[in-house]
Amino acid sequence: MAARQVTNTSKQDLREKARMIRREVLRLTDICGSGHYGSAFSIAELLAVLYYQLLNVRPDEPQWADRDRFTMGKGHAAIGLYPVLADLGFFPASDLDSYTRLGSPLGDHPDMKKVKGADFSSGSIGHNLSVSVGMALGLKCQGSPGRVVCMMGDGEQTEGQVWEAAISAAHWNLSNLVGLVDINGAGSDGIAQETMRTEPLKAKWEAFGWDVILLEDGHDLDQVFDALNRALNAPREKPCCVLAYTVAGKGVSFMEGTWQWHLGFLGPLDLDRAYQEINSGTIG
Repeated sequence: MAARQVTNTSKQDLREKARMIRREVLRLTDICGSGHYGSAFSIAELLAVLYYQLLNVRPDEPQWADRDRFTMGKGHAAIGLYPVLADLGFFPASDLDSYTRLGSPLGDHPDMKKVKGADFSSGSIGHNLSVSVGMALGLKCQGSPGRVVCMMGDGEQTEGQVWEAAISAAHWNLSNLVGLVDINGAGSDGIAQETMRTEPLKAKWEAFGWDVILLEDGHDLDQVFDALNRALNAPREKPCCVLAYTVAGKGVSFMEGTWQWHLGFLGPLDLDRAYQEINSGTIG
């Protein structure tokens, strides 16, 4: 896999992009009346580094054949992705104001037929890696420099289809495929490891034939860049999985580390407090 261009974006700019993502999650959830705060906040730094530094995409040419692809198994966190796509110019920022409203292209999960910049229409978890394997294999057969980043949740690791796809990716030596597991510890039913134990994930992914990179703090921008840049640009002959340990609800103190805010809705006082904490925070 050949390395591709890396954008020189300052750490301060990346911090502001992550704040922007969190602020927009608050705003869009207020429009919708319910939203996935916890799982969107946990990936803010991951999205910022991917889209503002590492992924090769063209907002003015969203179907560019040699683009990098980004797929979301945890599609319920698309509320954090939409603001990034709008900010980059894939679609007008005003489209965000219609989030989940009747006739809006922006639903709770991304629809690749309606949302420019979305490469996968997600729904039930578990299908994401299979789709990504097909994309990566197709790009490899075409001799394209395009790469595929497949974001999954830690709860998604309980799905059998994930591991069937993992076997296939290793068999086909898909060095242009990166799995990115957001290990925030929270799910809709409780603490992920209590609902169904999936650890030790590093040993499991290695046993399935993947290189594994541990990202110990998925909110530290230096660590995030180092892990994702190595996964995407370091020479290798096999797929790579980044295990990103994050905090559900990161950036809002009363949400952090709790599964109860996987899905919810803030009243006016708590919403104001959340905005204040996000704007004054120094994550990254």
